[in-house]
Amino acid sequence: MKKIILFLFAGLISGAASAQIEVPQPSPSTTIEQEVGLTNVTLKYSRPGMRGRTIFGNLVPYGEKWRTGANNNTTIAFDTKVTIEGKELEPGSYAIFTIPNKDKWEVIFYKDTNNWGLPQQWDENKVALKATAQVQEMPMPMETFTILIDELKNDSAALNFIWEDTVATLKFEVPTDEQALASINRVMNGPTAADYFAAATYYHDAKKDNKQALEWINKALEMQGKNAPFWVLRKKSLIQADLGMKKEAIETAKLSLAAAEKAGNKDYVKMNRDSLKEWGAM
Repeated sequence: MKKIILFLFAGLISGAASAQIEVPQPSPSTTIEQEVGLTNVTLKYSRPGMRGRTIFGNLVPYGEKWRTGANNNTTIAFDTKVTIEGKELEPGSYAIFTIPNKDKWEVIFYKDTNNWGLPQQWDENKVALKATAQVQEMPMPMETFTILIDELKNDSAALNFIWEDTVATLKFEVPTDEQALASINRVMNGPTAADYFAAATYYHDAKKDNKQALEWINKALEMQGKNAPFWVLRKKSLIQADLGMKKEAIETAKLSLAAAEKAGNKDYVKMNRDSLKEWGAM
């Protein structure tokens, strides 16, 4: 009987240990994805509440580094370079730390995003950029800590850090004009050699229209001039062979072989030699 009671008690303890209680988080997390011009910005942070507390100058002391939220690091990611106060920040993901003061905040973009709160050992070498956010007083309090990507324009936006009766604003610029002009020039100048090669490869491999594939591969080679890559020449020889142009295929394969030997690419050397043997040229 004692054994049975002990067994049942052990089962209850085990069940209690494996159970997971779900309750609301005091500082819920949020993710914001925002397009600014042609730049994608992703912001992730947790949102503590005031809950009757005095925030700035008390819970968050003035003049000291703050984690800028709660729980995991507050992070921001840009998929292009951005400019802040005339300084460039490279594409990537950064932790945001701040030093709040009454009249301005220092905003720090930190390369290591894997800390819980502030890093145990601060490393200035991991600071990608520092900038100053201007502070304004709000007419009514914000209960929950909020970061907005706001003031959206084609080439800029602002990070607004809002809590209690304070909003700290930091503007950043994105290279929309540079990206748009590059896109326009790329499209208006027509397909590249790589585009023609990709189209020819698809048409040949999918057994669609080898005459069209040959036309496109020739355009790719014309654009690349005397230094035609061995892999493009290889593809042309295969297209020619499938069109019954054996003599031309052999000539092209020899060019591909020579280029592959010069580049030291053993795989293409072997493939070209195998094809030349198959076509009776070796």
